[in-house]
Amino acid sequence: MDRDLVETKLESLRRCVDRITNKSPSSVEQLLQDSDAQDIIALNLQRAVQLSVDIASHLIAETDVVPPSTMAENFAILQKFHIITPALLNASQKLLVSGISPSIAINR
Repeated sequence: MDRDLVETKLESLRRCVDRITNKSPSSVEQLLQDSDAQDIIALNLQRAVQLSVDIASHLIAETDVVPPSTMAENFAILQKFHIITPALLNASQKLLVSGISPSIAINR
């Protein structure tokens, strides 16, 4: 596994989450009136989704498992190998269904 690649993607994911956190207004009403914040949050959510899937795919490629056919399956496989917790799997799958990005928390 290319640990440097995974670490680079994790750092990019952290930056996306930071941008989302820093640009999230305190209320839905404020967000609805701030199109710049909406754009920044939407873009960083899209990036976070892609980075999460990229990281999962990279980790799964190191196994003999058949590649997943959906984004949600990536996270189910990671949980099977104890890379993410069952709680994170459930949250990730719910968020994917709603179109919002999960964040990967790798157990250390």
